[in-house]
Amino acid sequence: MSDYDIKYFKENGFTRKKCEKCGSHFWTRDKDRKTCGDAPCEIYSFIGKPIFNERSIEEIRESFLSFFEHCSHKHTRMKRYPVVARWRDDIYLNIASIANFQPFVTSGKVPPPANPLVISQPCIRLEDLESIGKTGRHLTTFEMMGHHAFNKRGGEEIYWKNETVKYCDGFLRQLGVDMDNVTYKEAPWMGGGNAGPCLEVITNGLELATLVFMDLELSPRGEIRIKGQRYNKMDTYIVDTGYGLERFVWASKGTPTVYDAIFPDIIHELVNAAGVKHPLETHPEIIIQHAAMSGAMKRVEIAKKLGVSFENLKNVLEPIETIYAIADHTKCLAFMLADGVVPSNAREGYLARLVLRRVFRMLKSMRIEIPLEEIVVMQIKTLRNSFPELEKAVDRIVELVSLEHRRYEETLLKGERIVRQTARRYKEEKQKIPLDVLINLYDTYGLPPEFVKEVVFSQEANIVDIPENFYSLVASMHSEERRGEMEPIAEGIEEKTKLIPATQKLYYEKPSAVDFEATVLDFVDDSVILDKTLFFPEGGGQPADTGSLTVKGENRTLKVQDVQEVEGVILHKIETGRVSKGAVVSGHIDGARRIAHTRHHSATHVVVCAARKVLGEHVWQAGAQKGEKRARIDITHFKRISDAERSEIEMLANRIVMEDKEIRANFEDRNEAEQKYGFRIYQGGVPPGEKIRIVRIGEDEDVQACAGTHCSKTGEIGPIKILRTERIQDGIERIEYSAGEAAVKEIQSLEELIRKSTSVLRVPADKLPAAVERFFEEWKQLRKENERLRGKIAELEPERLKRKAKKISDVDCIDEVLPTVSVKELMNISSQVANDGYAIMLFSKEGDRGSVVAAVPSDLSARISASEWLQHVTKKYGGGGGGTATIAQGGGIKIELVDEARVEGMRFIEEKLKRGEQKK
Repeated sequence: MSDYDIKYFKENGFTRKKCEKCGSHFWTRDKDRKTCGDAPCEIYSFIGKPIFNERSIEEIRESFLSFFEHCSHKHTRMKRYPVVARWRDDIYLNIASIANFQPFVTSGKVPPPANPLVISQPCIRLEDLESIGKTGRHLTTFEMMGHHAFNKRGGEEIYWKNETVKYCDGFLRQLGVDMDNVTYKEAPWMGGGNAGPCLEVITNGLELATLVFMDLELSPRGEIRIKGQRYNKMDTYIVDTGYGLERFVWASKGTPTVYDAIFPDIIHELVNAAGVKHPLETHPEIIIQHAAMSGAMKRVEIAKKLGVSFENLKNVLEPIETIYAIADHTKCLAFMLADGVVPSNAREGYLARLVLRRVFRMLKSMRIEIPLEEIVVMQIKTLRNSFPELEKAVDRIVELVSLEHRRYEETLLKGERIVRQTARRYKEEKQKIPLDVLINLYDTYGLPPEFVKEVVFSQEANIVDIPENFYSLVASMHSEERRGEMEPIAEGIEEKTKLIPATQKLYYEKPSAVDFEATVLDFVDDSVILDKTLFFPEGGGQPADTGSLTVKGENRTLKVQDVQEVEGVILHKIETGRVSKGAVVSGHIDGARRIAHTRHHSATHVVVCAARKVLGEHVWQAGAQKGEKRARIDITHFKRISDAERSEIEMLANRIVMEDKEIRANFEDRNEAEQKYGFRIYQGGVPPGEKIRIVRIGEDEDVQACAGTHCSKTGEIGPIKILRTERIQDGIERIEYSAGEAAVKEIQSLEELIRKSTSVLRVPADKLPAAVERFFEEWKQLRKENERLRGKIAELEPERLKRKAKKISDVDCIDEVLPTVSVKELMNISSQVANDGYAIMLFSKEGDRGSVVAAVPSDLSARISASEWLQHVTKKYGGGGGGTATIAQGGGIKIELVDEARVEGMRFIEEKLKRGEQKK
């Protein structure tokens, strides 16, 4: 009760009551109210009877933002954050307005960008996918209108519970809501590692907003328990509100579903394309009554109450529910793809592909022939007044979605064989295909469970049950970053170094220096900790510096083989020996290694910048590694980088180098950096802290938060040579390159390769391609002629071999080594000879291993199994193989043992036939 002891309630005639149906406590002005007002305790009484005058999405959004801008606390209006949570390393998609400020602002480590503030934030949640279109209220993409106040214990309070409820009441009253119908339902909230009391704001059965008073954080030894979790009080206490923009629009229109309220034009297009009618035209009374009861009852109960069969109700609703889901999902895709998500098999790309493929199936099931990319573009046109930035991505989205559709169709073509193989086992055992197998088929091969069921059903098997929450389950498995457990040694070192002051980083202050002096603060395990250092610790894909520490007065040098940073303390791992606290050391770093890493790190920023300009704004760094001789960068991209694009990226990168642009590195306020440069600064990861190091190239052509060492100008990087590009996984392209002296050496190596090639072919360099092409064509012709001649020889070979047959018992047996004959030719020859009544074993020698084929006539296969004969020989001499009773093939026999294996083969067949005679 104390958490909800709010002065505003007492001063404005509210009464605290307990719901007769769900048992929850709530606050109301209506002294006669018996229930909390929330579904399922009450039906949606606003369907057909709007709660207040109709307003559009834009009007509701502006009303909310303006109300809080001009209220007594004058909130600062914030621009939306991306739907891809680039500033987070724990989640992929932006799920709430408060997610914009977690974890750094909510923990108090970083001040908020404004305080208080107001925002209308597009969010994406995929945990209720199976409910989309069916419940009338669930959405994958929605705008959470929120006003936030960040208070710090011991500091000046901005505002807290009392003002939050007062503002909510004021906004609802301004819209024209009947305040006697509004209830505030008590409901503890948890999310993102935080928790706190919460009030759900409800009217006419519909929850319009949640008012969260976040003041708890997860703690292993926390004193406060909520639903099995331990929490402690936070140093901050935060007003975290979420007003559902789409729900307010729905409440103002009173339509049967939220989809009808916010997607009327898209739904009209889809209904026409599907050749169906909206149930509002054919069954208006049933639809309106069903909608009103949908939040309070199950469909079976609604059907009974309406006096219709469940099947009939289902048949009426299913087509429009699929259309609702398509409308919702295409808006989700518009935001995802425009904000830079590239569909793939990992991270946020996996979630985008999941939504894409659901829509592909839905369109097919409804026989809607409008390409998905066109529907997404329709959504972008609808959204352009509020989010004009989405239109910039239209061309890319059209290409990307079209490409994804082709890939999806190819996946299904290839997938039928995989499904049949998987189903065979369960069909024989008369078992259902387990859920984990269905998930694996989807995760590994991209095969939807509906497709699996169709393929299996075509085999007259009913062994697939698809859980209703299948896609929500899969989405939840891929919605958060999976973290590996910290190694015990790392945990131990963190504990040992927590009282040691942070190391002064001389490599930022004197980036070109290679020598320094420092004092030893401690020696932990096998690592030296200094008060200051030039040694760069491994991080951000840049390897650690190496070098030496010489102990003053002892004439003793310690080799530094690795450098790591733990919470600001830099540890220099030495090869052998130790050093005492307080000792003074002279440090020396490997200058050549450092400059190579520095050039490659700056080159990485340049290459990413060039790739983004050539390939598109969706390009995002997915990994990087810098070395002395070469470096690589992994970027998100939806197709293979072409040779022309590779050349263009390389040319543009070298232009940036030749323009000798300034590279500036400064520590900046995190909030200012985010607002000034956007979230692209987190290309290489999300650093902690209020201040972050920003590296800028030229006139902000590339800006990243980066802790690495960098050149002072792009000209110092030297030439950049792209060595190769490759697809390392779906949606991720790797660019490998060299910079500076390393690039010159790579170019020299290529020139030497060309020089040697021209020397061998005796042509000038400019004639080399034509000469190689000519020789290749000649080689192909010679190969064809060689195969023709070998075929002729093969035709003669069976007769020659028959003449060499040995009679063992009553069987003509042949063993022979044909040194250069392929396995295919061995099979053909052996098959012909066996058909003429001979038992034959042939060997060939290719490379360092031998191949073998055994064949016997079908009328002898009961006495001599070709497979048994071959396996006896191959296993004995280091190989393997198999086949049937009449013909078998194998290999892996060491080349020097082929002749011995041949003798063993004849010995085996002789013993086999003799034993057969003895049995007779």
